[in-house]
Formats: sequence, C-alpha cells, structure tokens
Amino acid sequence: MQSTLENIVIVGGGTAGWLTAGILAASFKRNNQTKLPTITLVESPNIPIAGVGEGTWPSMRRTLKHLGIRESDFITQCDATFKQGAKFSGWVTGSPEDSYYHPLVLPHRYDLENLATHFVNSAPEQDFASLLCAQGAICDLNLSPKNMSHKDYQGHLNYAYHLDATKFSQFLQSHCSKELGVQHVVANVQLVESAPDGDIAALLIDDGKRISGDLFIDCSGFKGLLINEHFNVPYKSCKDILFSDRAAAIHLPYPQNDTIAPYTISTATDAGWIWDIGLPSRRGTGHVYSSEFMSDDEAVNVLSHYANQTISADDVRLFNIEPGYRERFWHKNCVAIGLSAGFLEPLEASSLVLVEMSAHFIAEQFPNHKNIVPIVANRFNNTFSYRWSQIIDFLKLHYVLSERTSPFWQRHRDKSTWTDSLKEQLELWKYNVPWHGDFDHAREVFPSASYQYVLYGMRPRYTRPSANQPHGALEQIKRAEANVKQQISQFSQQLYDQRTLLHHLVNAH
Repeated sequence: MQSTLENIVIVGGGTAGWLTAGILAASFKRNNQTKLPTITLVESPNIPIAGVGEGTWPSMRRTLKHLGIRESDFITQCDATFKQGAKFSGWVTGSPEDSYYHPLVLPHRYDLENLATHFVNSAPEQDFASLLCAQGAICDLNLSPKNMSHKDYQGHLNYAYHLDATKFSQFLQSHCSKELGVQHVVANVQLVESAPDGDIAALLIDDGKRISGDLFIDCSGFKGLLINEHFNVPYKSCKDILFSDRAAAIHLPYPQNDTIAPYTISTATDAGWIWDIGLPSRRGTGHVYSSEFMSDDEAVNVLSHYANQTISADDVRLFNIEPGYRERFWHKNCVAIGLSAGFLEPLEASSLVLVEMSAHFIAEQFPNHKNIVPIVANRFNNTFSYRWSQIIDFLKLHYVLSERTSPFWQRHRDKSTWTDSLKEQLELWKYNVPWHGDFDHAREVFPSASYQYVLYGMRPRYTRPSANQPHGALEQIKRAEANVKQQISQFSQQLYDQRTLLHHLVNAH
C-alpha cells in the first residue's frame, strides 16, 4: 500500500487555485527531491473568476519571486500598480477632513522600541502615522515606492500591488503550466469517489476519466465542492460580528492620464464602505454594505454619488457575502483554500494573503507520509482558526472606534457584538499601547504596528498617558519627526508618480 503523498489534485482555478499550485510546485522544485509530487489542477470551463479581489499584501512580492516570476512581466501582463497601504476616509466622524493612513512601512524604530508609548505620553499635534512614518506623505504626493534603478521586488518603501484579478489568474495559469509543470485539466467534476477510510480517492470528470490523488485541495470558491458538498464541514458565520453581507462592484474608467493613487481608498458610508483601487486603465470600485441597514438600490445610489456619475443596478455586479469560515479547513485528505475556506469582507485585503499563507504552510510542512497527515492537518487547523479569528478582530476594530451615528455604526459599537478577545485587547490598550506581546503567534497576518496605525489613526488619545511617563518622550518623538521629514524630502526627489514609472517599466519590458 502506497504510504507517500505523490499526487496532489487542486479543484478550482482562479487566483486561489493557481497561486496554491505555483507555490507548491516551486517549493517542491527547490527541494531537489528525487521524485517530485505531481500537481494536477482541475478547472471548470463554466465557472467565471470572481475577479473582485484586486488588492494584495507585501507578501505577494515574496510569493512572485518564489514562483520565479519577473516583476516587470507581472506588472505589464496583470495591469498591476503599486500599493503602499490604505487611506481611510470618513471612518471616524464622516467630516471632509476625517482621514488616516494604514501604511505598509513600520513606524520609526519599530524593531528597536515602541515609540507609540512616547506618542501617547507626549500628546503631539501631528497624527500618529504621519509623525512616525514617511509613507503617508509619499502617498499624498502620489509617488510610487520605487524607481527605475531598483531591482525586481525592491524599493525605497515597502509595497504591495493592485491588480486585475482575471488577468492575474490567466498569467499564473500560463506560468505554472509552462514553467512549473502543473498539469491543467479543464473539466467539470461529476463525482467525488471515496476511499474505504473516508478519504477522497479520486474525482470523476465529465469526459469519463478518473483523477486519483493523495491530497486534494479545494479552491472551488464559495461552492466548496469538496469541503462543503462532499464532506459537509460546517461553516462558522460571523455575521453577528461583521454585518456587511452585500457588495456592489463596478469598473470605472480613468480620465485620460489621470493620477493613479498608490494606495487603496476606503471611504465609509452610512451602512458600510466603498473601495477604490486604481489600475492603469480603470478603477475597481465597489460598495460593501449591510442589507439590514441599506437596500441594493440605496447602495447603488451611494456608489453613484461617490463616482459622481449615474450608475444603475444593471451596471454593477451584486455579490452576497456570508462572513465566516470553516470549522475545519483540513479534513481527512482535503484542504480548503480561498473562498471555499471562508470570506469576511475585502477590507484590508486579507483574502489573498490567507491563500499565500495556506499554500506556504502546506509546502513547508508537507506530510511526506500518510501517517503524519492528521498531525499536520491538526496544526494547520489550529493555526488558521487563530488567523481567521485575529483578522475578524482587526476588521472589527475599524468599526468599533468610529463616532459615526447611523444605526449600522451604532450597532458596531454595541459591545455584545464584540468578541471576547477584542474586548480584552481594547481594555488593555486603554492603559498599554499595542505591542508584540499582545499576540500569540510570531507570524501574524497583521502585526502590532497595524493595530497602532488604526487605533491611533481613529482615536489618537485612546491610550491614557502613563503616570510614570518614560523619560524624554517628547524628545524621542521630535527626533522621530525630524527623521521622517528627512525621509520625505529625500524620497520626494527620487520617486516617480505611478504613470511615469509604469510607462518606463512597459517600455523597458
């Protein structure tokens, strides 16, 4: 009886399926094993790509490099632009001047000391992010994080990407098939065949062929062909915590040569928020909202007002959102990755980074013998249950700190809708600033710096000054401010706007 895992079958293409296939294939290839596991991706010809997730985390740079992809190829073929964080507009009071950044660069001296402690004790006039990080100012100047002298995946500032999700999926498909040896089968799965021990033995596809495997990865989207329809693994809804359950998405044209914002714009509305992502030829825009507090027609009208043009329900793609995740992601010899594992909302672009983390976890801890599959599966489930719960808390943080007065926001401030872990953290942060020790894992999706940016972006005085103030707090803050100003001056002379840099990259390609 075969005891090694030699055949991996991925069900579903799209970004999740092809990213997973590529990460695994590249990892196996680098390990120089005498016999590499075979990776087969089965993709239905009838299911379109969701094509909404257009924002990434900086981890995507490491992933693309891991796959052996040139950054210039990725940018030109996927209509990618550079993302340096998110700008939150109207999330606190809704006034015109109400905005703050969650940048991708860590606060000044973050690896050495927690300057947030000095910030809350010195009570400076400047906001937290602009005081301790140069990236917000660079975003305000609409500059890219790198210039033509930088090598692939390098820059003056940390960055991620905005991209065309459909083109990205097609790009990954071509690369994984041609360069990494992933076998691509275009077919519908007609039947899932079980083994005597309850594992999945094979898939029967519509041309009558049988595709057997040792490990099956479900990237079939919300359908959850394996994890849901075959294994019936329960779905844990968190709609009682995160209320947004609808989205209206649309592609808006850019006026010719209009500036491409190097950040995601997230604008609060009465019952949700609007995302605005700039690509070279268009803006990916959408309204995420709660159907309990706003109808579809009202949501589209709000989107029309934001876009300053008439938009009808026929112009948008409407999506249902059931915020939540699986009770188990790895069951028997099946792992759910992507939308089959769960979905919350596109705030803070957490979906794709979870795909990356899941695939890297499997690659790094791949069970070389069937006897250890339950051990690796248990570790995977524990790790990702924690990560999903942490993301829920982080997203909820954006809502509970708001002072907006519509019923949607008032309900978010109702502590009965908070998790116990968030209640505990917020009570702690009244007296102590967020720091590494507040979290259980070394590899968090969002580090303590992200919590600092959101907490003090929305409530600069949330943490009470200490009665025993650190010595020289104001002097420390002044030195940090001077350093950040120097960086802004230096970078503003060395960086291009997005269109100029993209034009150079395309012409040099």
